[in-house]
Amino acid sequence: MSCTDILEKYLKSENTMIPEEGAKEICNYFHIPLPRSVVVKNKQECLEQAESIGFPLVMKIQSRQIIHKSDVGGVVVGIRNLDELSAYYDSMIQSISKKMPEAVIEGVMLQHMVSGGIETIIGGIQDPLFGPTVMFGLGGIYVEAFKDVAFRLAPLSHEEALRQIYETKIYKILQGIRGKGPCDIEGLSNLIVSTGKILTTFPQIKEIDFNPVICKENECVVVDARFILKK
Repeated sequence: MSCTDILEKYLKSENTMIPEEGAKEICNYFHIPLPRSVVVKNKQECLEQAESIGFPLVMKIQSRQIIHKSDVGGVVVGIRNLDELSAYYDSMIQSISKKMPEAVIEGVMLQHMVSGGIETIIGGIQDPLFGPTVMFGLGGIYVEAFKDVAFRLAPLSHEEALRQIYETKIYKILQGIRGKGPCDIEGLSNLIVSTGKILTTFPQIKEIDFNPVICKENECVVVDARFILKK
């Protein structure tokens, strides 16, 4: 299935947010690195597939009605074995059923946990005034608190993506600090360029949110990907 077919499939639905499984397909199409993962529909499949992904695991709820998963107990990290997975699965479903009884639970995603590294964010929007725009900066839970971000119009070159990274304060940390080696800044700039390509190739994608993007010495991995479509 082509990327166009994937988008057409979800454009026909009522919900504008592409589910994580669809987001993964789009990322693969543009060679965006992701952790090993699988989407399962129930607890039995969850336990059966866990070993193939490899512990430690992250478990994330799959529901088109839930955008901010962690707010409703829809994300569990650091799951070390099958016993923990079984217990966390039950508590997650119970928590969401209480907090968002209207949400249709389609399953859960099991994802290999990426440890260490620096958390960054790469985002994109179809700005009504400027057009396709790419954002980069400090990621994770601190993005709104510190607002350490830089913007560029898409499409952008590899050199322009590097200049975008240099503008942020987190660049000093990415260069290496207190004995830690530098992160894969070249790989990070490639991710920024790819984000711009997605926006310019498919204007029907309204928003892109890669947060966090874990940056390490030899790789940059998109841990969580979200795409919002135009109505």
